[in-house]
Amino acid sequence: MEIEKIGVIGAGTMGGGIAQVAAQSGFMVVLEDVSEEYVRAGFEKIENRLEKRVGEGKLESREKDRILSKISVTESLEDCVNADLIIEAVIEKEDVKKQIFKDLDSICSEEAVFATNTSSISITRLAHATKRPGRLAGMHFMNPAYIMKLVEVVRGLHTSQETVDTIISVAEKMGKIPVEVSDSPGFISNRLLMPMINDAVFCLYEGVASRDGIDTIMKLGANHPMGALELADFIGLDICLDILEVLHADLGEKYRPCPLLRKMVAGGKLGRKSGEGFYEYKK
Repeated sequence: MEIEKIGVIGAGTMGGGIAQVAAQSGFMVVLEDVSEEYVRAGFEKIENRLEKRVGEGKLESREKDRILSKISVTESLEDCVNADLIIEAVIEKEDVKKQIFKDLDSICSEEAVFATNTSSISITRLAHATKRPGRLAGMHFMNPAYIMKLVEVVRGLHTSQETVDTIISVAEKMGKIPVEVSDSPGFISNRLLMPMINDAVFCLYEGVASRDGIDTIMKLGANHPMGALELADFIGLDICLDILEVLHADLGEKYRPCPLLRKMVAGGKLGRKSGEGFYEYKK
């Protein structure tokens, strides 16, 4: 299936990044969110990132304008009705995602392909919120989506080969490296990553080592570009907790979130985006 127009649902960190890389790759993009404030903020972040690249001499000003001209913003799902592919990138809550797909299913053509950027929720369950389970797949971008090369392409129980091929083709046109995986909690990336982060939090919680000690060991001992606690702050502690809750519910006690992680999220210490997590950040 030839994809020319992409709808992106959610203008936050992931949605904005996906919209940017899609427009950079030549696709027409409709970026949707529930309020003008959210969608305008998402668009402005795209604009600022591109302007920064212009200032660094990495992008011509006219190319920046071309990319931005390919992105339209809206507060209505109805404006995505003509999209060939719709990528959902909203909060990691199953009921919210299901409702969005139900609404999209009722207004979009039967040929439209749906994808979800979920990092842990069952593709099969989300697909069965629609009447087109064969035309929905996972398209899990890494953060930041406009830089990171990997896209996990997740096949649900009824996802068709045509849908998988379409998602892979779009990812490749975006300059990504797609890797196909089967529907399983956390897929591969987060099934491996989140237990490491959670264990690092447990080590801090239990006094095994200091914050800086834990992260230094992972950077120098495992050659990771950033320590596990620093990475958790970058991802967002609330997002880490949401993913771990899914893994815990679906895969068992091995994935139980550390009490310290729960406490920090409850107290609003979410990492970089809130200005404080395991580290402090200047806003």
